[in-house]
Amino acid sequence: MASVMEMPKLSDTMKEGAIARWLKKEGEKVAVGLPIVEIETDKATMEFESPASGILLKIIVGDHSTCALNAPIAVIGKADENWQTALDAYNAKKDAKKAPAAASTEAKNKAPAAATQVAATVSQSAQSPAAVSSQPAAPVLNSDERLKVSPLARRVAAEKGLDLRNMQGSGPGGRIVVRDVESAQSSSAQVNNISQVSLASGPEVQVIPVSMMRKTIARRLTESLSTAPHFFLTISLNMGPLLAWRKQEVSKLPDNLKFSVNDLLVFLLARALRKHPAVNASWKGDTIEQYNVVHIGVAVALPNGLVTPVLRYVERMNLGQIAAQSKELIKAARDGKLQSDAYAGGTFTISNLGMNGIEEFTAIINPPQAAILAVGATIATPIVNDEGEIVVENRMRVTLSCDHRVIDGAVGSEFLKTLKQFVEEPMNALFFG
Repeated sequence: MASVMEMPKLSDTMKEGAIARWLKKEGEKVAVGLPIVEIETDKATMEFESPASGILLKIIVGDHSTCALNAPIAVIGKADENWQTALDAYNAKKDAKKAPAAASTEAKNKAPAAATQVAATVSQSAQSPAAVSSQPAAPVLNSDERLKVSPLARRVAAEKGLDLRNMQGSGPGGRIVVRDVESAQSSSAQVNNISQVSLASGPEVQVIPVSMMRKTIARRLTESLSTAPHFFLTISLNMGPLLAWRKQEVSKLPDNLKFSVNDLLVFLLARALRKHPAVNASWKGDTIEQYNVVHIGVAVALPNGLVTPVLRYVERMNLGQIAAQSKELIKAARDGKLQSDAYAGGTFTISNLGMNGIEEFTAIINPPQAAILAVGATIATPIVNDEGEIVVENRMRVTLSCDHRVIDGAVGSEFLKTLKQFVEEPMNALFFG
């Protein structure tokens, strides 16, 4: 018999899924192990392999549409099989599993309802016996008795904001099923489109659907700002010595081994974090976890959001290894090919907007980490040196965002002091540890 394909859970934090693009059309052959659809999760868009071999009989959830986890998204079977029969059997099986729980809930609800009805009847009798005798009390019906509707159809209707009472059921015994909800939604959309055409005088606003990634960014960063008491420490670094050292070293390397300024900063950060483990930490409610390893998340801007793939065990890497892994992760992120575990386990994050010309900014902490470093552009800046002379130096401003539950001002200041020393005297970092 044909099988129903469900929306899979592709990451630990995924609450719902969206179809980015079907790679196969209805009527085409599919095979186990071969990609059939691109699914947008809260972190990335990933290819997903077909769970069965056969013909893609029906696409239930189309491109750019969202649905709950484990909800049906397609039907796969033999060419001569009826997809609706398979979907109805799938829904009936799910309904059967939910029936005992529903019956228990219904029994609990009926007892209070009956008691309420009796009390109301007695009250009416005491006030107006004639009214009671002439107008029999209306029966108390719960929602399941009024409407025959499958649980899946009820859930989809609730998600779409549609009224089940206005729908005509096409399932067995007049039962409202998912196709009835979809039909009602289509009719509603046509009415709305007519209204928009008649009322709108021009494209004054563009409504952009919120992607799963954007929803997750909004949720996590709102949570971070509302729960973690942020404070910010900014310091100006003289980049001259570090840039001169990099120029000298890079000139000796082949192109595939060259490292960027950001790679250098990651290298120096790892050594500063080893010296100040209180910054390489997380708030856990009743405890604070300080890490003996350094996993640095590198913020990568994408067209529809921001991701932070993690470089692991950076304290053990040399500059060449950091550069190679960083390039690999960034490319995978931009190609939408990062796996969910590539985002997990970071102990500290760096966000660099210097290449975009941003001179200074503050970043929101990536929970459960306790800090994030915002890196600005390197700017030629006039400075008064120790001899009282005005000189021009290549300066870069960095801002450390700290979770005050974990990091105090003095701790954050000492960390930045060490980072400044490593940047302005690179040999100290190269021989540290």
